[in-house]
Parts: sequence; structure tokens; C-alpha cells
Amino acid sequence: MDTSVTRTTDRLGRPTGPRRKYTVAEKLAILAETRRRGASVAEVARAHDINANLVFGWRRLERRGALRAELGEPGSLLPVKIEIETPTVVPGRSRRATANIDPTAEAGVIEIEFDGSVRVRLHGAVDMAVLTPVLAALRRR
Repeated sequence: MDTSVTRTTDRLGRPTGPRRKYTVAEKLAILAETRRRGASVAEVARAHDINANLVFGWRRLERRGALRAELGEPGSLLPVKIEIETPTVVPGRSRRATANIDPTAEAGVIEIEFDGSVRVRLHGAVDMAVLTPVLAALRRR
């Protein structure tokens, strides 16, 4: 690790100046030390002259996969298909009648596909209280 950062302190002995930047590889190496049998996060942090709370924060990031993402490892992407629908003209309605319609009512379409077998299309405004249990039931299938 690069320890060439000069550290200055204020009159109370607190560190001042530029903060030490750790690379993702350094963070992962320190986290690997904390997973050794009998290791203590506090002891490992003290050995590297850092706060244990910082190491615990890195652990949370690692659990979420954020540290791996910083390394440039590819994440899982979902296929997205964007379709542009042309507005349909309703026979018998004048322009004045359509101007009074809520523009957000049919503003967009969301299509969700599960394993290529189940497709859900949502038009206009979506009620999350209804959609959430529907998606949860489809995930369990």
C-alpha cells in the first residue's frame, strides 16, 4: 500500500490535509484479512491505521456488490426493448374533445417479461399498491 501521504495534525492532534484514498484492490485485501479465522475488524483496522467503521462500510459495499462494480467487473443487465406507439385517433371526437383528456392517462407503456413466458403490459398511470403484489406473485412462479 502507498503510505507516502503526508499527514499533518491540528492543535488537538486530529489529522488534517488530504484524505487517504484506497484502491478497490486495497479495500478487498483489508476485507480479506478481516475474514481470517480469529481476526477482529478493529485489530485489522488498527494495523492499517484506519477507523473500524470505514472497514464495516466497505463490508456493506462488498455485500451489495458495489466494490466489485468499481473493479469494472460486468454486472448482470436485463434486456430492454423500447417501442414507440403512435397515438390512435378515436372516430367521432374532435380536437377540442381530446384536449380535455388527461395527458398522463395514456402517456406511457411499461412492459415486464418474466422468463420469456409471462408478459405484463401497463398503460398510463400505474397504481403501485396493486402492481407490487402482482409482481411478487409472478416472481414466485
